[in-house]
Amino acid sequence: MHIKHEFPRRVREIEHTLIPLQDGTQLAARIWLPEDAEQNPVPAILEYLPYRKLDGTAVRDALTHPYLAGHGYACVRVDIRGNGESDGLMLDEYLQQEQDDALEVIDWISRQPWCSGKLGMMGISWGGFNSLQLAACRPEPLKAIITICSTDDRYADDVHFKGGNLLLENLGWAATMLSFSAAVPDPRLVGDDWLERWKYRLENMPLLAQPWVEHGTRDAYWQHGSICENYADIEAAVYCIGGWGDAYRNTPVRMMEHLTCPKKALIGPWIHKYPHFAIPDPAIGFLQESLRWWDHWLKDIDTGIMDEPECTFYLQEAQPPVAMAAHRAGNWVQTEAWPAREVNTRTFSLTDGGLREGEHSLTSAASICSPLTTGVHGGEYCAIWFGPDFPTDQRRDDAQSLCFDSPPLSEALPLLGNPRVRLTGAVDQDCGQVTVRLNDVAPDNRATLITYGTLNLSLRHDRAEYTPPVPGENMDFEIVLDNMGYKIPAGHRLRVAISTAHFPLLWPSRKLTTLTLAPGVQQLLLPVFDGEAIDNPFLPPESAPPVNMDYLREPVPRRTITEDVASGEVCLRVEDDMGTYRFLDHGFWVEQTATEEYRTRPYDPDATRADIRWLYRAGRDDWQVRVESTLSMRGDENYYYLSAHQQAWLNDDEPFNDKLWEYRIPRQAQ
Repeated sequence: MHIKHEFPRRVREIEHTLIPLQDGTQLAARIWLPEDAEQNPVPAILEYLPYRKLDGTAVRDALTHPYLAGHGYACVRVDIRGNGESDGLMLDEYLQQEQDDALEVIDWISRQPWCSGKLGMMGISWGGFNSLQLAACRPEPLKAIITICSTDDRYADDVHFKGGNLLLENLGWAATMLSFSAAVPDPRLVGDDWLERWKYRLENMPLLAQPWVEHGTRDAYWQHGSICENYADIEAAVYCIGGWGDAYRNTPVRMMEHLTCPKKALIGPWIHKYPHFAIPDPAIGFLQESLRWWDHWLKDIDTGIMDEPECTFYLQEAQPPVAMAAHRAGNWVQTEAWPAREVNTRTFSLTDGGLREGEHSLTSAASICSPLTTGVHGGEYCAIWFGPDFPTDQRRDDAQSLCFDSPPLSEALPLLGNPRVRLTGAVDQDCGQVTVRLNDVAPDNRATLITYGTLNLSLRHDRAEYTPPVPGENMDFEIVLDNMGYKIPAGHRLRVAISTAHFPLLWPSRKLTTLTLAPGVQQLLLPVFDGEAIDNPFLPPESAPPVNMDYLREPVPRRTITEDVASGEVCLRVEDDMGTYRFLDHGFWVEQTATEEYRTRPYDPDATRADIRWLYRAGRDDWQVRVESTLSMRGDENYYYLSAHQQAWLNDDEPFNDKLWEYRIPRQAQ
């Protein structure tokens, strides 16, 4: 990445200011803007997050916001109510309160003497979500957004459920937020009442996992904040960006299909990070691209960005399965719209002899009862911490699945879009889940995961309607696999692998289940790209200078899989040690470590459990705080048993705060 030290306009930073709300709450903001903005007002770009401007996003903020400010924008980074140095409490994600506060923030920004009255919003993940949600509210100053690694459907494509199945990431992220939300306000910025404010937050800390697990179907809880409820609500221009290594790769194409506002989409090879510093390479000049977008919509400058094809994708070349890759080979492609005329459907059939193109029948029934440990080589659901999170060789999971292989391909097969698998079959219980993986099998038999999809059979008709299967009764169902861009080389085989478990991605079904595919037509519908590759349309990545910080202890991410030979129990252990780092400009230091353990046994659904621990330490020379948070869940046929414990210390004295949570949650649809 090229570091830029000089920009067209000199930048002034306001490290900390307070935005007053009508109810008396004040939200903390950090602002970068041109020095002469009060004499020559500029458009503003809002990023609105719960992750603490002081330290949580300070590293990426330093790379991004001064750069945009130096090109004539006021960048306003606001901490959501109850986080960082903002007042109040945050009781859940994406509440109406969060949106109402943001509307007041947008109004406040638009009335500042340094603002031209026009705004954009941008953000990744949470900030990408609420950029969409605020656009749907149509505040007059908001003209355009850039939403990165986000979703239009909170139930279908977030960290909570997938295909109607409970994601274990639901628990992992709840434990993360339990720790993140316990971060201390900075005494240097908030004054002498910092300790009282911190204790108030700790005493009123919600356990977000409770509602996230309780709402097991797509009810009103998930509909709120899902802009897919009415895409026409959004009139501001939308640039939607994702990555093939991220969990949110379905959103860009779905929004291009349904949004009626001006729109563009981009998907690169990246994990859950901004594209100018994400891995795998090629990273792109995201900041230059965003300036073209902002200049067009906020400054009325014709940059040509809306004259270009609507959708840009990185079509990945095949590579051996590895847990971490710094670079991904491939080519950029573009389509005028989505659905794309350059993408055509080819139909394959699952037969007794494997996967065959065209319409053929399965002549004999085929059954599978996967061990509940199937799936442990599937990688992290949402790769975010730069750890070894990619899927590894799929052969061990394939051995516990029902597999259909094609003959070696006579020519390369470039895939772009969402494959669909249409099946007819029965289960032997009144519940069940089915996962379908699409794998690229090399001549040496190494199997690389291309994409996958999953389905809770009790929600097969409608994610909001519980319809349990009738044991032994055939049913038709379709599994939509995740959007992908991948070119399978000639000589490789295509594999469809079907399993009745996918751990630790999914919490297992209530009962051990056997799926039997019925004789007849069982189909795979593949989206095949027949367009041409283009030259890289993006400039090399640039940024502002990095934050002034050092590491007192370096980060060490680890992933291990262990098996108890006697019981067959498998445990996936995720260790995200983020090290200890200090900001040299103000002396604040932070230490964060997380350990997640997910375990199950091959044929005992009741043996599944999750145990997650977080440590947060922070302080300066004369004081420090420590927070230890744990979250655990187990289940049986009827209930989930959810518990959490959080303790906080000041200067390692007696616990400053101690809180327990215990819940028993019915699990009908799950």
